[in-house]
Amino acid sequence: MSEHYLWDRSGPPDPEIEHLERTLAPLRYRHRPELVREAAPRPRLWWAAAAAAVAAAVGLSQLAAPPAPTTAWQVTSLNGQARLGNQGAAVAMALRQGEVLRTGSASGLTLEADELGRIDVGPDSQLRAATSRRVLLQQGVLHAFIWAPPRQFVVDTPSARATDLGCEYTLTMDGSGNGLLRVAMGWVAFQFAGHEAFIPAGARCATRQREGPGIPFYEDAPEPLRQAVAAVERGDAAAVGSILAAARPRDGLTLWHLLARVPAGDRGPVFDRFARLVNLPAGVSRERALRNDPRTMDLCWDALNLENTAWWRGWERKW
Repeated sequence: MSEHYLWDRSGPPDPEIEHLERTLAPLRYRHRPELVREAAPRPRLWWAAAAAAVAAAVGLSQLAAPPAPTTAWQVTSLNGQARLGNQGAAVAMALRQGEVLRTGSASGLTLEADELGRIDVGPDSQLRAATSRRVLLQQGVLHAFIWAPPRQFVVDTPSARATDLGCEYTLTMDGSGNGLLRVAMGWVAFQFAGHEAFIPAGARCATRQREGPGIPFYEDAPEPLRQAVAAVERGDAAAVGSILAAARPRDGLTLWHLLARVPAGDRGPVFDRFARLVNLPAGVSRERALRNDPRTMDLCWDALNLENTAWWRGWERKW
């Protein structure tokens, strides 16, 4: 037998090989198109297995990840129901960094930090701790009594940052980012995107989404002044005259902030009324005041006999 026949059938055949071929011929492959159907592609099992392996690895990494660090704030009292993160709040629980605290509609909760102060969180509130010294009040009511040195504690809101300057205050925020700050003791600096207000004890100041702090005024201010301030903050420039007419010497606080907020063309009447109500030092120049010259504005502030500008400018530089 020629080996060529076995490879390509080009050589002379061998009788035994031919006999074997005839015997096995019925079993040879025959293509039958009618039996061929277009089958759906099988899922790539290796891809599914890889995806499952990745998911398992992620799950294990989450299980292995350590919990967020605790802050200095701990729950010292609880009325009703509240949640810290994904669990119910309880006395002695610590607030962790990044953890959200939520109170119910009829609930209240108190947090204390030995070196900082006390925070009372009212109903329907949502608060998140960034660190021990900075929290975010998304909505609700927060009452803070801070005994830490000034500037050690801040509360961020959707429309302003309240920087403690050694004080007690209440901050209320609605779900739209609008709020109200009321100071009971000390000072609070209210700041947003370069727009700032300084609120002493006995005064209040509104804040609005995308606008920041408004014009502060004392709680005992005449009602026409209070209404006119709200109108000016809504964009009614004509209400400036009502503020000037109703202002008392004590309301120089409001006029000082108003002088920095109104357009340059409207500052003359504001400064003139301020100068009649407040005993200004000889170094104050009307012309410079109308330009909002920083040195002149500081002299005007000092004439209010509140904290000296050297005091609060020092904290301002450190923000």
